[in-house]
Amino acid sequence: MATYHKILVDGLHIFYREAGDENSPVMLLLHGFPSASHMFRDLIPLLEDKYHIIAPDFVGFGQSDAPAGFDYTFAQLTAVTADLLTELKITSYYMYVFDYGAPIGFRLAMADPHAILGIVSQNGNVYAQGLGPKWAERAKYWAHPTPELRSKYESAFAPETIRGQYLDGTRPGSVSPDGYTLDIAYTHTEGYAKRQSDLIFDYQTNVALYPQFQKYLRQYQPKLLAVWGKNDSSFIPAGALAFKNDLPSAHVELLDTGHFALETHAKEIAALIREEF
Repeated sequence: MATYHKILVDGLHIFYREAGDENSPVMLLLHGFPSASHMFRDLIPLLEDKYHIIAPDFVGFGQSDAPAGFDYTFAQLTAVTADLLTELKITSYYMYVFDYGAPIGFRLAMADPHAILGIVSQNGNVYAQGLGPKWAERAKYWAHPTPELRSKYESAFAPETIRGQYLDGTRPGSVSPDGYTLDIAYTHTEGYAKRQSDLIFDYQTNVALYPQFQKYLRQYQPKLLAVWGKNDSSFIPAGALAFKNDLPSAHVELLDTGHFALETHAKEIAALIREEF
């Protein structure tokens, strides 16, 4: 059964979910935007008999602290996550990376490659080939970050946009409203638009690191399962298939669902993880 905790890390209260025997191999679950660790609510019970599961909320997300003075960059989110692992005395782990969790997870892997037992990348992109059409527009914003464009990208926090992230590419009636309703509720927390806008702008640093992430894969050849909602318009299936360019042993599975694949295919994804690792 999952338990719920807050721990002080770098002066910040970081929330995390924990399940499974502490003597089992650790499975670190890293969430995406605009969600938090609640996105793993269906997956955790399917894995807790085999893994010691740790699923944190990043700074500024979910139940973790969201201080106004924090530097909301992916480098800083990674630094706090690394320090969380130190506080929890976790020295080796599998990681499940999704969306924003992918560049954070791969930064962790580059910093300490021998800690990684294996990687599950679920719509967790690290290849230019995996960037859907909207990213060309974001690249223009990164090159010319006008206040007008920054304001425009606040539409990413609109309720209809968040619902679309969950529902696009899925069969009607297959997605519970629980996840996106909670994500929408979190958008009303103080300072949400500013910190999330900062991260949208900083995402360009992740794209710039793609060649280094790929070099890590080529050099260390970690065991990797790429399981992808193939109807995702943000991170398209080419991003999953591209793993085989650097990691021929990668296991790639394309599922008939959208970006938040766990909402519809948690059982299938859990079975693939258990088989692979």
